Amino acid sequence: MACIWEQEQKLRIWLDIEIAACEAWARLGKIPRGSLSAIKKRAGFDVARVEEIEKTTKHDVAAFVAAVAEKVGRDGRFIHMGLTSSDVLDTAFAIQLRSAADIIIEDIKILLVALRRLALRYKKTPMIGRTHGIHAEPITFGLKVLSWHQEMSRALERMVQAKKAVSFGKLSGVVGTYGNLPPAIEAYVCRKLGLKPDPISTQIVQRDRHAQYFLTLALLASSIERIAQEIRHLQRTEVLEAEEPFSRGQKGSSAMPHKRNPILSENICGLARLVRSYAIASMENIPLWHERDISHSSAERVIAPDATILVDFMLNRLKDIIKDLQVYPNRMQENIARTGGLIFSERVMLTLVEKGLSRNEAYKIVQKAAMNTWMAIREQTDTRRGKELFLDFLLKDRKVRTLIGREKLEECFSIKHSLSHVDMIFKRALKRNEG
Repeated sequence: MACIWEQEQKLRIWLDIEIAACEAWARLGKIPRGSLSAIKKRAGFDVARVEEIEKTTKHDVAAFVAAVAEKVGRDGRFIHMGLTSSDVLDTAFAIQLRSAADIIIEDIKILLVALRRLALRYKKTPMIGRTHGIHAEPITFGLKVLSWHQEMSRALERMVQAKKAVSFGKLSGVVGTYGNLPPAIEAYVCRKLGLKPDPISTQIVQRDRHAQYFLTLALLASSIERIAQEIRHLQRTEVLEAEEPFSRGQKGSSAMPHKRNPILSENICGLARLVRSYAIASMENIPLWHERDISHSSAERVIAPDATILVDFMLNRLKDIIKDLQVYPNRMQENIARTGGLIFSERVMLTLVEKGLSRNEAYKIVQKAAMNTWMAIREQTDTRRGKELFLDFLLKDRKVRTLIGREKLEECFSIKHSLSHVDMIFKRALKRNEG
């Protein structure tokens, strides 16, 4: 990824654009064939020489054109004919962003394979679902991972669209009117470089296209962070249902030998903040003065390489975490039992409603038993009683005993019932991707 943004690579793309423009002019008879041959044979650049000239010109494209013309000789006068700097800069920028998108798209596809494999492996592994950080109802670890998979699938779709949005070049002159070069030049160059001509440009390609690209990267970074943050939570000592890889010889702390910290996931969360900040800069690049100013340029020189390199790094780091993630089903089972059956409260309430109670009355009965269970859990030291604790408090209520009874009540505490539609969810989600 970094190679895309290196100075030599950028200048090489500039040279490709300049030579392609010369070819287009030659097709129109404006550059002699012999001169075109000389340009194609001799055109080149030396990065140090470009930088040396730029010290005088204070203009990177002008310095580049001068350096190339030196190499070509007399026929160098045809280079950059009719073009303005942004014709080269924006067309090259499209090529760079497109190349970066190709790498990121491939990264996402690789991550999707790892996520799918992990989701299917733990498709039927029960764990507690949490809302507000508090035990809610049972899910499976496979469902959790499947939600990550689906989010990354949407990220892939957005990245493909973002690539399309920026794959536009422009060679339309100083204010976009083709005043000193015909549209045929633009059409030829863009076709040769695999771009589309921007239907209407000013001196630049409008920056809403690029903002879409960087917003897509910001969304992607946020989705990556969501997964990493969840792994961090699952690795907390009190939870410990999953753990990122911890290699032989690794140290979690300089002071505490026992530490196994989720540093890989934490790194990802920190980097996501940077990528999101670049999206803000890209949106602020949209409103420029009249047909253009140069305020966007300095920002793009930072945010483009940084954002794409960071997202590439984050995707690869997350892929490695997912591939070697340590999952602890036994611990998941222990945590399910930690609240003494409270996680089945909705099922009990609905059963009471089915037996004729109003929803409000059923809610009050179940909530009273639940609050008593919470109090008992706080006071006891042994949390291994499973579903019995909540069940016992429910059976103290006369209406529960009369309307439901112990046998029917115990049926409400079935994880199988809670997870009866897991297969359907997997089938529906994965079918969407295959379709």
